[in-house]
Amino acid sequence: MVEAALRSGRAGRDCVFEVFGRRLPGERRYGVLAGTGRVLEAITAFRFGRAELDWLADERVVDEATLAFLADYRFTGQVEGYREGEVYVPGSPLLTVRGTFAEAVLLETVVLSVLNYDSAVATAAARMVAAADGHPIAEMGSRRAHESAAVAAARAAYIAGFSATSNLEAGRTWGIPTMGTAAHAFTLLHDSEEEAFRAQVAALGVGTTLLVDTYDVRAGVETAVRVAGTGLGGVRLDSGDLPALVQEVRRQLDGLGATGTRITVTSDLDEHTIAALRAAPVDAFGVGTAVVTGSGSPAAGLVYKLVARRDGAGEWMPVAKASTGKASIGGTKRAERLLRDGVAVAERIVIDDDRDGLPEAQTPADLTARPLTVPLMRDGEPDARWLGPAGVAAAREHRAAAVAELPAAALRLSRGEPALPTLSV
Repeated sequence: MVEAALRSGRAGRDCVFEVFGRRLPGERRYGVLAGTGRVLEAITAFRFGRAELDWLADERVVDEATLAFLADYRFTGQVEGYREGEVYVPGSPLLTVRGTFAEAVLLETVVLSVLNYDSAVATAAARMVAAADGHPIAEMGSRRAHESAAVAAARAAYIAGFSATSNLEAGRTWGIPTMGTAAHAFTLLHDSEEEAFRAQVAALGVGTTLLVDTYDVRAGVETAVRVAGTGLGGVRLDSGDLPALVQEVRRQLDGLGATGTRITVTSDLDEHTIAALRAAPVDAFGVGTAVVTGSGSPAAGLVYKLVARRDGAGEWMPVAKASTGKASIGGTKRAERLLRDGVAVAERIVIDDDRDGLPEAQTPADLTARPLTVPLMRDGEPDARWLGPAGVAAAREHRAAAVAELPAAALRLSRGEPALPTLSV
């Protein structure tokens, strides 16, 4: 496309691209945007080095003029959109990229690969956080994802409300609290369960969490308390009929005097199994496969579409697809969330055709409008507020506030309509 646009003389036309979703995967009621900070870093670093250029030349992928363009490529445009951690619905203009056609079109894959995965994880994680009803959840899914995706998943889950991750690289890179747990292999290494427990307590202290289901759970709990005393930090259950087993273990711990010992549950949990355990005396959850795979929806379904460009006279004009089932809405957009008494009632999308003198959208007296679109990058330079560990912390805080605005029905785990209607003006 870039080669053909360079030849046609249209590569330098000013354009506006937009990231949005036509629907929410799995008929979920809202999505959580994650990955924005990573996208800004990726755009800043997006370059064609000598190795890439030589391969393109050797394989005759593009001509010499296009190679020269790519050799000097730097994104110098503007990016705006929703804050990371914001909730969204179908049609929300999550990211707007402004630049020349050749500059902006090259970013489609890197932008979508980050936002689609991170937002899928964050959306699934937010549902699990809601199901846990205030109990901490640790992300433990690195063994079920690509090694780089595992770090991204830990970041997205933390933004969505998870309390910690077992991925130390995610902790090092993004400032996420880390945690760990002993595996069954550690118990099996030793000549007895008691020997294993004594070794772990000797190394980590009585505040550690002991895995008690390698052999017999009841015997494991008794041995754990005998070894660590009634000050044992916690026990972990990773198998069995969890609702019934948790009740039994709680009674046994209390009977042994370990009333402060916490129970952590793992074992292929998702939002539905977490909700089923809400009435059980579980203190914490550990989730792996379900969170890093989006709990059945591993991509958020976001797309990157051209929505406006300058015409031959230099005037802005909206453009849109009319394809059956994939129609888009042309025009540059910004968005606001309409709230009544602090509860969100609608997503208002303002379509701006860049003409002066257009009236502002009017907000009814009983509603307030919270702007959703913020500047993210100016002249190719990212806003530092959204980057690094500080950006992750800000996104996590914002996610909590945004979810708190949603109506109660939005938090249901059943399939349903989007939590908020979309109003275009």
